[in-house]
Amino acid sequence: MDYLSYKTASANKATVQKEWVVVDAEGQILGRMCTKVAKLLRGKYKPNFTPNVDCGDNVIIINADKVQLTGNKWNDRVYVRYTGFPGGQREYTPQDLMDKGADRLIRKVVKGMLPKTRLGNKLINNLKIFAGAEHKHQHP
Repeated sequence: MDYLSYKTASANKATVQKEWVVVDAEGQILGRMCTKVAKLLRGKYKPNFTPNVDCGDNVIIINADKVQLTGNKWNDRVYVRYTGFPGGQREYTPQDLMDKGADRLIRKVVKGMLPKTRLGNKLINNLKIFAGAEHKHQHP
């Protein structure tokens, strides 16, 4: 019997196959789209997924300004951050983030779904977000 066929394949920097994936956000629900994007960035869909290696794909999101939220979440959902100073608790809504730039809302949501480690900080850099239908990245 060939025992090598049962060997677990672990990816490393040299053996990882990174691809470019284009996601059209037009008409998609924010959270449902971002979970799939986070899995693509992490590499969970690949058979040689390795938890401690950046083996995910590079993701380009186009039409980020046309993403949807159900109900009245644009104004009712509240994100909270703290500056670190007394009285420094700040509140903002998804609409506030969208007004500053369409990429800010999606980047915040996807980053929250990635690991809170150095690897997670590297993975978020593989995400490119564009408000319109055009993007500046070349891919085969």
